[in-house]
Amino acid sequence: MRPTTAGVTRTVCLVAALAAVGLLPWLSGRDPALTVLRARSAEQEPTEEALSAIRQDLGLDAGPLSLLGDWATGLLRGDFGTSWVSGTDILPSVVSGLQVSLGLMAAALAVAVLLAVALVVPVLVRGRGSAGACAAMAAAVPEFLLATVALLVCGVWLGWLPTSGWQGPEYVLLPALALGVPAGGLLGRLVADALPAVLDERWVELWRGAGVSRARVSAAALRRVLPPLVPQFGMVAVGLTGGAVAVETVFAVPGIGRTALGAAKSQDLPLLQGAVFALLALGLVIGALAALVRRRLLGPALRDAGLSLPPTRPVRARPAVPAALGALLLVAIGWGLLRDPYTLDTTVRLAPPSWANPMGTDGLGRDVLARLGHGAASTVGTAVAVCLLSLVVALALGFLPGIAAGAADIANALPPVIVGILVAAAAGPGTGGAALAVALISWPPLAAHAAALVQEVRASAFLTAQRAIGAPPLWILTRHVLPSVAAPVARHALLRLPGIALALASLGFLGLGAQPPAPEWGLLLDESRAYVERAPWAALAPAAALALLAGLAVSGAAYAQGRGDRRTTGRVIRKRKETAHAV
Repeated sequence: MRPTTAGVTRTVCLVAALAAVGLLPWLSGRDPALTVLRARSAEQEPTEEALSAIRQDLGLDAGPLSLLGDWATGLLRGDFGTSWVSGTDILPSVVSGLQVSLGLMAAALAVAVLLAVALVVPVLVRGRGSAGACAAMAAAVPEFLLATVALLVCGVWLGWLPTSGWQGPEYVLLPALALGVPAGGLLGRLVADALPAVLDERWVELWRGAGVSRARVSAAALRRVLPPLVPQFGMVAVGLTGGAVAVETVFAVPGIGRTALGAAKSQDLPLLQGAVFALLALGLVIGALAALVRRRLLGPALRDAGLSLPPTRPVRARPAVPAALGALLLVAIGWGLLRDPYTLDTTVRLAPPSWANPMGTDGLGRDVLARLGHGAASTVGTAVAVCLLSLVVALALGFLPGIAAGAADIANALPPVIVGILVAAAAGPGTGGAALAVALISWPPLAAHAAALVQEVRASAFLTAQRAIGAPPLWILTRHVLPSVAAPVARHALLRLPGIALALASLGFLGLGAQPPAPEWGLLLDESRAYVERAPWAALAPAAALALLAGLAVSGAAYAQGRGDRRTTGRVIRKRKETAHAV
C-alpha cells in the first residue's frame, strides 16, 4: 500500500463530507429561506417578498454548487463566512466552541484514563483477565442520563457544583465525569482484554525470575499492549469533542458539538460548515498523532518484520456470570411482553413500582415494564444488525490500512447527530435512517483496531516462517491472520453494542429515529429525562437493561472464547513448533 493512499482517502472523504453538509438545505426539502427567517425573527410573516429578499441576500438562487465554491474559496483565505442567522463572522464562534470542547475533552479523557487504570491494575496484579462485565456495564452507562443524575445530585440536591455554564474549572467536573466514565470503561476493557496474553509470555517470567520490579514489568507489558490500541485512544478523544452534544446540552456548555447542532436545526449553513470542518480537521490531527505514537512504540520491529505475536491464552470466565445476566434480562423482557405498552392511565402517572406496575409508570401513566419488554426487539435487534455490519466492514477494511485509516479519521470526527440529520434530510426520519446514520460512523474504531492488528500480524516472525516454508497466501490468511484479528475485534464490537443502541436512542430523541409512541429503549430514556428527579425508576429501567445487555454480551463472548481457546491452544502450539522445526 503506497504511503499516499491514506492521504488521498482523507482528502476525498473530507471533500465528500463537507459537500454533503453544504447540500443540507436542498436535501431536507425545506425552504432554507423560511428556516432562516424564523430563526432571525419568529414574529415576522413569511411573505413571498421577505423570503425572496432572504434568498437574494444569501445567494440561494445561485444553487448549492455556487455556494460551496464560494465557501471553499473563502476558506483558502482563512474566511469561514458570515452566519445566515446572526450576520456575524463564523470564525470566532467556531474557535470559541472548539476551545471549550477541547477543554472538556481533556478533562473527560483524564477521567477516562483514571477509570481505565483502575480496571487494568487488577489484571496486572493477578496476571489474568476476567469476563469484563463490570467494564462493559460502565461503558454502557448513557452519558446524558449520567449527566442528568450528576446535575441533580451534585448540583441541585447537594449544591456542591454549578449546574450549567462554562465560567471556570468548577464547571468542568460534572460534564467531564458524565463523558469520562463510559469512555474509561471502554478503554479499560480493551487494555485489560489484551494484557493476559502478554503477561503469559516467556520474557515476563524471565524478568520476574531475574528480580525485575513489578512496576517495570507492568510498564513493559503495557508498552507491549498499547500499539494496536493507541488509535482507539485517539478516536475516543475525537468522540469526546464532537460527540458530546447531549452532555453539552444538559449543562448548557457552549461547545463545538452544540454549536453544530444549533446551526443544523436553524439551517445556518456557513456556521454548520465551519463547525464540521473544525471537527474534521481535529480528527485528522489526532489521527496523525495517534499513528505517530504507535509507530514510535513499535519501533523498527514493524518495518523489519521482527514482531512476535502474544500466545493464545484462554479467558477465565465462569458460565454463571452470563447465565445470571441473561436470566435477569430474559425475565424482564418476557414479563413485559405479557403486558400492554400503550395503555394510558393518567391517574397513575409517575407511579412508583408496585405489584400492579413492577417498574412503575411513565409521564403518561404507561407501564414501564411493558414498554421495556416490547421495545427489546427493535432496540436490541437494530443495534445488533448495525454492530454486525460494522464488524464486517471493519474486518474487510482492516486489510486495506491506508484506506481504513483515511476514511476512519473523517467518519469518526463526525458527530452522530450531524450524520443523522443529513441522512434524515435525504431519506426521512425513521428507524432505518437512524440505523444507516449510526452504521456510517460506528465502524471506524473497529476498522482502526483491525488494521493495527493486521499490520502487526503481517510483521510477525511467525508469519515470515510460514512464507519461508511455502505456505500459500490463502492458508496464511484463513488459518493465521484472520483468526488472530477477528476474535479481539469481535469482542471490541460487542463492547460497543450498548453504545450503538444509545446512538440510535439519541437520534430518536431528536426526531430522527424511532418515533413516539414506539416502546424503544432510547425513547424511554429520553422521555423520562424531564422527570428523572420525581420518577427515577422510569429512566433506571432502560439504563439497567442496557447495562445488563453489555455485561451479557461481553461475558458471554468471553466464556465462549475461553472454551474455544482451550480446545485450540494445544493445536496452535504444535503447529508453531512444527513450523520452527521445518525452518
